[in-house]
Amino acid sequence: MPLELVTIPCLANNYAFLLHNARTKETLLVDAPDAPPIQAALDAQGWTLTDILLTHHHGDHVDGLEPLRGSARVIGAAADAHRLPPIDLAVVEGDTITICGEAAQVFDVSGHTIGHFALHFATSDVLFTGDSLMALGCGRLFEGTPAQMWQSMLKLRALPDETRVCSGHEYTQTNARFALTIEPDNSDLISRIEEVTRTRAEKQPTVPSDLGVEKRTNPFLRADVPALQTAFGMTNSDPTDVFTEIRKKRDNF
Repeated sequence: MPLELVTIPCLANNYAFLLHNARTKETLLVDAPDAPPIQAALDAQGWTLTDILLTHHHGDHVDGLEPLRGSARVIGAAADAHRLPPIDLAVVEGDTITICGEAAQVFDVSGHTIGHFALHFATSDVLFTGDSLMALGCGRLFEGTPAQMWQSMLKLRALPDETRVCSGHEYTQTNARFALTIEPDNSDLISRIEEVTRTRAEKQPTVPSDLGVEKRTNPFLRADVPALQTAFGMTNSDPTDVFTEIRKKRDNF
C-alpha cells in the first residue's frame, strides 16, 4: 500500500507535509511552520503524529513544533542539532532511517543553510527538500557557497525522474518568470509556466513537483547543460561558475 501524502499551506507561503502509512497508522510531519493548520489537517484525516522531520533550523520551518510534538520522534541533522529545537534522532548524510514503515535516505544539501538535509523515500518516490531544491528554483544562499549548493543540486538531480519533490515554499510563479529570463526558448519551460499559471489561478499548490520536469525546466539544475549555458552566454563554462551567476541574477531579480 503506497504512503499517502498531504500538502499543507502554512503562513504566507510555506508548506508542511504529512506522510501516512494506512496499514501501520504511522504519520510523518515534514517541517512545522505553524501548528494550527497542521493540527487541522491531522484532525481532518484522523491521524496522529509518530515522527517529525525538521529539514533545517529556520523559524518558518520549526516554530510550530512544540504544540505538535507530543510523543512523536523528532528528527534533525546532527550538524544542525545545536540550533534546532531538541531532537530525538540526529542524522547525517548516507543514513537510512525507517519512517512510516519505509526506508528513507538522508542527503546533506547544504547551501541555503549549513546542515540542511533532504530525505528520499525511494519506494514511494517522494523527496522532501525543504529550502534546498524548490519548484523551478533553489533556496537563497544564507550560509553556504554556490559550490556547495551546486553539489547539493547534483545529488538530488541524480534521483529518478518520477520522484515527487516536496519543497518548502510557494515561490513557483516568481521562479518561473526568472527561469524564462535564462532560457526564453525552452519549450518545456514555456509549457510548465502555462500549467503553473492555471494551477495558481485555481488557488492550488504547485508543490509537489516532478523531478523529471525540474530537470528540464529548473535553471538551478541545468548549469552544466549546453543549451542553458549557450542561452545564458556562458558556453563551455565551469558549471559552478554558471550556477553562481544564475544565483546572483536571481538574487537581484
